Amino acid sequence: MEALFTPEFWLAVGQIVMIDILLGGDNAVVIALACRNLSPELRRKGIVWGTLGAILLRVVLIFFAMSLLALPYLKLVGAALLLWIGVKLLAPDDDEHGNLQASDKLLGAIKTIIVADFIMSVDNVIGIAGAAQSSGQQGHQMPLVILGLLVSIPIIVWGSSVVLKLMDRFPLIITAGGMLLGWIAGTLAVSDPALSHYLPETTVIRYSAGVLGAVLVWAVGTALARSAPAQEA
Repeated sequence: MEALFTPEFWLAVGQIVMIDILLGGDNAVVIALACRNLSPELRRKGIVWGTLGAILLRVVLIFFAMSLLALPYLKLVGAALLLWIGVKLLAPDDDEHGNLQASDKLLGAIKTIIVADFIMSVDNVIGIAGAAQSSGQQGHQMPLVILGLLVSIPIIVWGSSVVLKLMDRFPLIITAGGMLLGWIAGTLAVSDPALSHYLPETTVIRYSAGVLGAVLVWAVGTALARSAPAQEA
């Protein structure tokens, strides 16, 4: 229980909340579109039950992701995916949600939300599992994951418009989020069991790898974001 009151635990919770908010903006759009054909009295039920189903599914996926990351070499794969997700966050592609099927039945809308969230949550799951694995909170990873999700999901569902406006007004938030994923990728990679014989996991190495990952995401993501307008022109 003492570990639950350490600064490291709450720092990891903060990382999970930030990752889920930054990578979960599309989920709020999906929820709105899936429920758009419901009657007003059913919309709230559709949002609540669809979100609860998506949360439970995501906890299960994160549990399996963290278990897999305990195997040799898979943390390296997870780190590479995190780097890609971080770069994608800084240089996003245009995603269209307008063709999402909306149902006029409550159960249909809930099913749509859960299935869409499952498909779209790969980046969230990898990011959150990586943050939990790199937090150093052995034995307390699932509690911090669940706490982070419980804090961030309501923000996404009910405060997504505010968050999106802040991101539009302060692009530095998105840049910081991408670099955070790069930091987690670096610290995750050097903790892979396959590297334990070649690279001792010291604080200096861990932080250096985190800084390198953050800088790499910023450099590549910024370069791609700047080249995109030139290509369109």
